[in-house]
Amino acid sequence: MTQSSAAPAVERRDNRHRYEIFVDGKRVGLTAYRDRGEQRVFYHTEVDDAFAGQGLAAQLVHEALTDVRRSGKRIVPVCPYVAKYLTRHEEFNDITDPVTPEVLQWLDTELG
Repeated sequence: MTQSSAAPAVERRDNRHRYEIFVDGKRVGLTAYRDRGEQRVFYHTEVDDAFAGQGLAAQLVHEALTDVRRSGKRIVPVCPYVAKYLTRHEEFNDITDPVTPEVLQWLDTELG
């Protein structure tokens, strides 16, 4: 496990459809999404193994979901990590939509 001296920073990368978390200027994780109208569909989250156990995935997802709220969009948690996070953080219930077969089919088409 790698320890950091600088506070992790989260940035939204619209051109890459993801939020990235950086430690000491190095990208160490991401949560990927696609926008479907007013919905932001999260489908994948990862953090480098060397940085596991530091709460970076939780920080990344929390900041991403907070950004979704600020933008006026809604959350669709296809990603298992995001879905699990939402079960423990009810403050996002009011902007969370269920994962439906239609959303999954749309996402499959989007991702090719």
